[in-house]
Amino acid sequence: MSDVSSPLAERLLKVLPQTQCTRCGYPDCAGYAQAIADGEALINQCPPGGAEGIRRLAAITGGDELPLNPINGFEGPRSIAWIDEAWCIGCTLCIKACPVDCIVGGNKRMHTIIESQCTGCELCVPACPVDCIVLENVTEQRTGWDAWTAEEADTARTRYELTTARRKRAADTHAAVLEKKAEHKLAHLPELAKGATGAELERKRSVIEAALARAREKRQSAE
Repeated sequence: MSDVSSPLAERLLKVLPQTQCTRCGYPDCAGYAQAIADGEALINQCPPGGAEGIRRLAAITGGDELPLNPINGFEGPRSIAWIDEAWCIGCTLCIKACPVDCIVGGNKRMHTIIESQCTGCELCVPACPVDCIVLENVTEQRTGWDAWTAEEADTARTRYELTTARRKRAADTHAAVLEKKAEHKLAHLPELAKGATGAELERKRSVIEAALARAREKRQSAE
């Protein structure tokens, strides 16, 4: 999850639709808001916000209203995703791709999408290896902010922040477990090496030290 580091970025973030779709070219809405505040991105890179979103961003930045950049996509009706459960193989890849944790299911078990929580980000679609996720237009001709309310955006932002925090805790825990395992193996290498000596023992030591270094790097990068 990206963080905003200025009052301007926070104001910009509040008028973004919070779909977390990444079509703006940044990892999330907060990252895009910060980039605008820093002068690194233009205000016309958010297709879900559409023309109204650009108008709101322009009002905050004092800049000109620009046409939506087609490189980032086009304004359109809001869609939600649903899974053809007959084809779902339970790979969990869509669950990992969902930024707001609205897909439920387990490994090798059927998945389903909680439609009321779906932001229509579409990130689950390319993640599915069997092409069983379909997008459904739920706002007909209404597009941009006419298809998405401030309350829905606030809810999506909260869900995204909670999901990101939960996944970070899980990653931190996993990295700590791997680090402890590697430290234990390194400390007890002679008895765990099954009689290996000389070059073979040193090879095993190098492998464990490399694993330990990777685990520490993952833990430190998450801090």
